[in-house]
Amino acid sequence: MDNGNNRIGENKLQQTIKADTGWRIWWQLTRPHTLTAAFAPVFLGTMIALTYGKLHFPLFFAMLIASLLIQMATNMFNEYYDYKLGLDTEHSIGIGGTIVRNGVKPKTVLNIALSLYAISVLIGIYICMQTSWGLALVGAVSMLIGYLYTGGPLPIAYTPFGELVSGVVMGMLLILIAFYIQTGTVTTDAVLISIPSMLLVAAIMMSNNIRDLEGDKEGGRKTLAILVGRSNAITILTLFFVVSYIWIISLILLGHLTPWALLVLISVKKPIDAISTFRKYDIPLQVMPAMKNTAVTNTLFGLLLGIGILVGHLL
Repeated sequence: MDNGNNRIGENKLQQTIKADTGWRIWWQLTRPHTLTAAFAPVFLGTMIALTYGKLHFPLFFAMLIASLLIQMATNMFNEYYDYKLGLDTEHSIGIGGTIVRNGVKPKTVLNIALSLYAISVLIGIYICMQTSWGLALVGAVSMLIGYLYTGGPLPIAYTPFGELVSGVVMGMLLILIAFYIQTGTVTTDAVLISIPSMLLVAAIMMSNNIRDLEGDKEGGRKTLAILVGRSNAITILTLFFVVSYIWIISLILLGHLTPWALLVLISVKKPIDAISTFRKYDIPLQVMPAMKNTAVTNTLFGLLLGIGILVGHLL
């Protein structure tokens, strides 16, 4: 890309930075584009559970709130530790930016993250009281992974395993927990249906790492995108999308889902646009639409699949 494009990108970034005032500072700290990774799996897991019996709505809302809070806290740990390691600057794209741009004390960000974790624990106690205390261990491990994703001596996000870990925990595991608290069990169908969610959450992380590839190199990270190179990383991202859709079609053909699950195809334009943008541009600010489309794919896919499961059950 030429210097003119770089200057345009920097000017747009500066305008964005100046716009982050008041409540926007704290909203951006949560990295809202990632919160769909917490919402969609809980909704989907609950819709799968509906086919097995009646729903316990208080448990659904408790699970949803706890998941969102944990995701927010994870993002804040990311903000805190990336700052501590010198990876974030005021020009970094995709970060909350409260520390490097808005002067919020790092300790404040860390304390907010820990407070969100504390609230999640209280909600988790309620869920365990209503279901099984065995979930306490699962929840504790999930929260620990959320912290270790960017914290600890060897942050997961700085290794080639970021996509795998985030996909399993924030994709598959959330669906299975949401399903379990409603049904008291985990079935083969629930596991099979959770696979695309795992891939699409991993896709969010992969798209993030593709965007930040050059900066992560300078910061000493060893993400999967860095190890395989940008072009191959985009190919892997494409496979995440393709396999997700083919997987649902296969489950329909095998009788695990009704044809109503084909509603997920309504969302197919979003991943196509995301891949096209990544192939066309490589400046972080210019690929932000691809980031958004990847996150939206996860949300729409989960919502549409959940609705398809619901309609198929009712009819």
